[in-house]
Amino acid sequence: MGIGRPRQLGRREAFLNRHFTGVSIDYRQIISLFIPILIDQAFLVGLNLVNTAMISSSGVDAVSAVNMVDSLNIFLISVFIAVSTGGTVVVAQYKGSGNDQMVSKSAASSVSSVTLVALAISLIVVAFHNPMLNLLFGAATPEVFAEGKTYLIGSGLSYVGIAMMEAVCGALRGIGRSRASLMLSLVMNLSYVLLNIVFINLMHMGVLGLTISVNISRYAAAILAIIYLVKIDTSLRLRIRDLLAFNLTMLKKILFIGMPFAAEQMFFNGGKIVTQTFVVGLGTYAIATNAISGSLANVLQIPSNALAITTITVIGQCIGQQNIEDARKFTRSFLWLSAACLLFMALIMIPLFYPLVGLFHPPSDIVNDILIITLINALAQVVFWSISFIMPSALRAAGDSKFTSVVSLLSMWLFRIVLGYLLSIVFNFGIIGVWVAMNLEWGVRGMIFLWRFRGKKWYRHKLID
Repeated sequence: MGIGRPRQLGRREAFLNRHFTGVSIDYRQIISLFIPILIDQAFLVGLNLVNTAMISSSGVDAVSAVNMVDSLNIFLISVFIAVSTGGTVVVAQYKGSGNDQMVSKSAASSVSSVTLVALAISLIVVAFHNPMLNLLFGAATPEVFAEGKTYLIGSGLSYVGIAMMEAVCGALRGIGRSRASLMLSLVMNLSYVLLNIVFINLMHMGVLGLTISVNISRYAAAILAIIYLVKIDTSLRLRIRDLLAFNLTMLKKILFIGMPFAAEQMFFNGGKIVTQTFVVGLGTYAIATNAISGSLANVLQIPSNALAITTITVIGQCIGQQNIEDARKFTRSFLWLSAACLLFMALIMIPLFYPLVGLFHPPSDIVNDILIITLINALAQVVFWSISFIMPSALRAAGDSKFTSVVSLLSMWLFRIVLGYLLSIVFNFGIIGVWVAMNLEWGVRGMIFLWRFRGKKWYRHKLID
């Protein structure tokens, strides 16, 4: 027993060194970066699961309205999160090159630019909420539409708060401080759930209570994030006036990565909204089925989503050191690890399907559809998800954002939407057809990213000096 354990530890360390250690970074640094992000993703998905379950207690109309508007929220929020990702890439590359002064400047520019983008989006949403809802979801029932109006206005008011928090967390992940990012995220999400318990479960305020909770939690986290940057973190040496300064050169670098990604996210999530209009047309039960299936799919993706976020920092720092061999090695390792995680999560989750779906109090008529979607999605994710999401994170971290954006746009609009319409509406597969089309689109997009990765163009972008 005494001899066997050291041998086992030796084999484990040899495996980690072979696949997750290079000149740029070693496996211990990757683990210390990954674990807080994993915990963050687990809490984020878990708390969203709890929130969806809580709002489900207010009825099918409430959960349908939240899911309907969240497709628009994701579309809008993804724009400033994309700009924040541009900041993460620039910060990570400067960190890899050892230029601490430029790390601070890029972090400050990221926070200020993301906040301005979010403010503009927030004003547009609040001013034009009614035309937006009529254009996109006019087919919804009056009850669902009324709840959706309340939720959209409340969500729009909260955009600046979550934008500031995401920008700060993105900058912190760029320099490898994922623990601080985790703490800020936990503050936001735990307070959100606790407030939801008060406003939804105790005060029975339904969707209105949800909007109050989201605003308080996001702005509280934003204030703490700025306090952390200015008062607590000593490595970045940021001041309030640094966040208010306008650095055009740095802004261009951030937007070089962020804007193509933002355009991609707008059109990509715009495609999801188009798909959502198919779902709305299928009825309230189809909207609820889509919402619950999406929540369960998010649970399956927890470790892999954490790896996709980790990839940006790791590959960004490798490229900052101009170490292409490490960038290739870590990308391949993350792909295989992500696929293994998705398989592991599916094997755990499928036997627990009925207890999990019971949290949402679904009508018995839709449980079988949710099960079929979950089984199809679990299988497809193991094969297709990693090449479709881990791979573009690596390419984008190297500065190859235009290519990844164009591919994602074309695959979404030429494949997922057209096929989704054919399967769900023309061939009458309903909500199941929408999910089958989405899974197949992952495979198409992922194969193109793999082809790009095998070449040389993806790492030849000059982003930093």
